[in-house]
Amino acid sequence: MAPVGALAMPRPQDEHERHEQEEHQRRAYDQEYRDYHNWDSREDRAYRQWLAERNHDYVDYEHLRAEDQRDYWKWRHKQEKRERHEEHEEHEHN
Repeated sequence: MAPVGALAMPRPQDEHERHEQEEHQRRAYDQEYRDYHNWDSREDRAYRQWLAERNHDYVDYEHLRAEDQRDYWKWRHKQEKRERHEEHEEHEHN
């Protein structure tokens, strides 16, 4: 059995490293689709795109109303399907 300290994440050495660790640890739950999403830089870009398309000022996802969170995940799942379709089309035409 490994000592407990061996399983712990190392303490970040600087602000950048702290941000990287938080990014890897942050997850959001999508109630409608009943799945978790890692909140990484890709998800953050998608979220900011969703806000921009709706002319909303930036608000941290956790502070969105539950209705807006559901709308975001509906949009996000549609985006993922579109992205996969575009990648498939691109692959077939190359």
